[in-house]
Amino acid sequence: MGLFGEATGQGWTQVGELLAALVLTTLIGLEREVRQKSAGLRTHTLVGLGAALIMLISKYGFTDVLTSGEIVLDPSRVAAQIVSGIGFIGGGLIFVRRDAVRGLTTAAVVWTSAAVGMACGAGLVLLATVVTAMHFVILFGYPPLVRWLTRSRQRASSVRVAYQDGRGVLRQLLSAATGQGFVVAEADTHRRQDEHVVDLELRVIGAGSPAQLAAAFSELDGVLTVHTGDGE
Repeated sequence: MGLFGEATGQGWTQVGELLAALVLTTLIGLEREVRQKSAGLRTHTLVGLGAALIMLISKYGFTDVLTSGEIVLDPSRVAAQIVSGIGFIGGGLIFVRRDAVRGLTTAAVVWTSAAVGMACGAGLVLLATVVTAMHFVILFGYPPLVRWLTRSRQRASSVRVAYQDGRGVLRQLLSAATGQGFVVAEADTHRRQDEHVVDLELRVIGAGSPAQLAAAFSELDGVLTVHTGDGE
């Protein structure tokens, strides 16, 4: 039979599946790279290509020990381990900064990139292509859809912020809220005793996302903590 050929898993069909994983996950990685995310082109491409190779190993890597008929293996166990392993990478991309959770979408995209690579390695190139197309629909199409659905929903929200006094942070907070499309309806401040810290509770009204507003607040110098709570 030889070392190379379709039956041994080292033929042109398998090379084509690896190339499909390379192309599709490169497209996903390019979208992340353009948006300057922490996991970009190289990360997503390597994750997808590695997942495809592991799937091929799962399908063809044990043919030499199975010829005796005495050993039975479950190839799906290898695929399950890929899913578990990608969880560690995704977990490392999620972080909390000043009570604002960031990186959830990037972690989900890495997980999807691995799934695309696994599908290519399993020979399901059509499904991998469809999922790659769906990825772009979700990442580019859903945000405008959400904005369109919520454009007329003016809702009240409360945001609690702790910031360092004497650094002009309050002015920056109010400016950031206005820049996010919110109107500040009420602002209450309380200075902590024996500390140069001010607790601020803002009551804002707008159609924007309170979570995005909190994320914008957390990026400002002098802001210590940010908490959100939707108004009734």
